[in-house]
Amino acid sequence: MSTARNIASDKGLTIRMFITGLLIVVLYGAVIGLLVAFGVSMALVLVIAAIVLFCQYWFSDKIALYGMGGRLVTAEQAPELHGVIDRLCALADMKKPRVALANVDVPNAFATGRSPNNAVLCATTGLLRRLDEPELEAVLAHELSHVAHRDVAVMTIASFLGMVAGIMTRMMLWMGLLGGFGGGYGGGRSRGGRGSGGANLAMIEMGVLLVSIVVYAISFMLTRALSRYRELAADRSGALLTGKPSALASALVKVTGEMSRIPTRDLRKVESFNAFYFTPAIARNGVSLSTVFSTHPSLQKRLEQLSKIEAELARPA
Repeated sequence: MSTARNIASDKGLTIRMFITGLLIVVLYGAVIGLLVAFGVSMALVLVIAAIVLFCQYWFSDKIALYGMGGRLVTAEQAPELHGVIDRLCALADMKKPRVALANVDVPNAFATGRSPNNAVLCATTGLLRRLDEPELEAVLAHELSHVAHRDVAVMTIASFLGMVAGIMTRMMLWMGLLGGFGGGYGGGRSRGGRGSGGANLAMIEMGVLLVSIVVYAISFMLTRALSRYRELAADRSGALLTGKPSALASALVKVTGEMSRIPTRDLRKVESFNAFYFTPAIARNGVSLSTVFSTHPSLQKRLEQLSKIEAELARPA
């Protein structure tokens, strides 16, 4: 459901967010069941998981801003940025998010926050330097669409559940290496002796590693697929909000081209936040195996969608 009156809900995105979340929760439950079956004490694991989830969800805006070196700015400190966001929020009929600026040359922008009431929209100084006003407006409309669709919080939770599932299986391995599997493993050792216990531990280690790989792979693919669709949904909503798909297409081409000129060391510093960026920190064009693992659809696919929207808007009513 969209939180802006003039940014329509995207049913496809809503359905995909629900299905992805449901599948990851099922996966998460399966891992818990597996650990219980092996006799692992779950109390400590669940407490740690709950604390990490709370911190990641509640402080997601602060974590993202810290990672990018962003800081909240007032209208006096960044009048151009605030001015564009003010106009877009009035056009969308939505609450204005907090505004932040990151003093880095990487041309990008992102939205973060656990809810529309706690949202932050951050742009980089590199983006402001390279785009003209219509292009900047188009990019910020794209980011406001993420806020309106609430997909930032969904992505945060979805990625967390997959991460914890992998951590839990690894914790099981560590506990096994320390001889701390509790009743399940301890009982096996006392009944079968040291040799039997060693064989059981080796089998458990192999099983844990296999499960860990499978869990991570499934959650990785699910969140990447959702991430690519949410970018297309934000492109569409942002283009319809401004009525200028060509400006967003121009911004995409310009930012993607400029990204290749940024030093690799600078791109690596921000690469971990790719899923939340307007464009990934390391751009890839065309379709290849890497497209399956990308957080964003290909530039070609995004431009093709914007071209179709341009044609739709040009048709007489």
